[in-house]
Amino acid sequence: MNSNIETLTTADGTPLKKKLEQSLFKNKLRAFGLVSPLLIFLIFLFILPIFLLLFQGIYDSRFTNLMPETTKSLENWDGLSEPTEKMNVALVKDLISARKNKTIGKVATRVNRELSGARSLFTSSARKAAKLEAPYKEALVKLNKKWGNIETWQAMKVSSNLFTIGYIASSLDLKLNADGSLSLKDEDRRIHVKLFLRTLEISLIVTLATLLLGYPIAYLMASLPLRTSNLLLILVLLPFWTSLLVRTTAWIAMLQGEGVMNDLFVIFGFAEDDERFSLIYNKTGVLIAMTHILLPFMVLPIYSVMKTISPSYVRAAKSLGATNSKAFWRVYMPMTIPGIGAGGLLVFILAIGYYITPALVGGQDGQMISNFIDFHMRKSLNWNLAAAMGLILLMIILFLFWVYDRVVGIDNMKLG
Repeated sequence: MNSNIETLTTADGTPLKKKLEQSLFKNKLRAFGLVSPLLIFLIFLFILPIFLLLFQGIYDSRFTNLMPETTKSLENWDGLSEPTEKMNVALVKDLISARKNKTIGKVATRVNRELSGARSLFTSSARKAAKLEAPYKEALVKLNKKWGNIETWQAMKVSSNLFTIGYIASSLDLKLNADGSLSLKDEDRRIHVKLFLRTLEISLIVTLATLLLGYPIAYLMASLPLRTSNLLLILVLLPFWTSLLVRTTAWIAMLQGEGVMNDLFVIFGFAEDDERFSLIYNKTGVLIAMTHILLPFMVLPIYSVMKTISPSYVRAAKSLGATNSKAFWRVYMPMTIPGIGAGGLLVFILAIGYYITPALVGGQDGQMISNFIDFHMRKSLNWNLAAAMGLILLMIILFLFWVYDRVVGIDNMKLG
């Protein structure tokens, strides 16, 4: 028997294996060329902007770049001892320079994030800094007594950090101290943790409510004849043809004190005319409106999975003696879990970042974390804090996604 196996070659003498590898490489290169425009679009117009925004939650260069002498003098300061004359000299130099370059407003805004009232202190002192004479420590205190408070220097110490966890700490109702430690904010300023918990609570309730309402709808659509099922599918998809803003506004008319829902409650005797239910501008209104708006996102994944389940499984269970309810719970329902998981994950992720509906119908009790992110982006202009809150929200979603993967398994999630 010949031990030398003849190598298969193509017509031009190239080994067949090598020729196949070249062909596959060309196909992969062609496929990459086809998807590269979309990939470039996603990277530069979606992923990169989000990354740059979230990066601001841990990075702030304003004080470091605009107050270089002060930043350098604060590097070795422990944050507890008395500020030295050298630190005061550096501060006066930077105040004069910032006043000349018209950047004192940015510096004052940055320090004001750490110490309320610091903005007026910096702007007023910068106007008179050029007239100060040594010793500058006494001169600054004479100019404004706040320069003698160690809290002012501690705020500058925290502001001088190029990379900081201060904004993330503030998002969790904590305060970053000059020595690097964390402490709780005053009780009247602890609002963010409550908002995160309320956001998770609303998202979870909406997810469960859409599941309870959507599962029977999906089951009915999967069980009915095709013509009737398609009609129900159109009704489920109908809300997508209407603007989200219009749907939310419609709920304001439905839920207000003199609205349709309260009128019906009065007619059927569920409420007195002078004691109508408060269904708007609170958490109740948010739950009702969000459940209605997000219901299709639960129905469609469950329906798509149910359509793939053969009726013969349930018939086989019944033929073996199972009752209708037992056949449903032991045979049919477990096979729909991938659709439930997909719908639940989709609804929860959409709900946790919802903005328009809570803003319109939420009032004070129905505000979610997304509304405060918008507030800091558009009104307070504290983009760093908004980015930190968004970063925490993203970490919460990724953690829940990881828990879902460990408990249920991402591989078991199906959209049909």
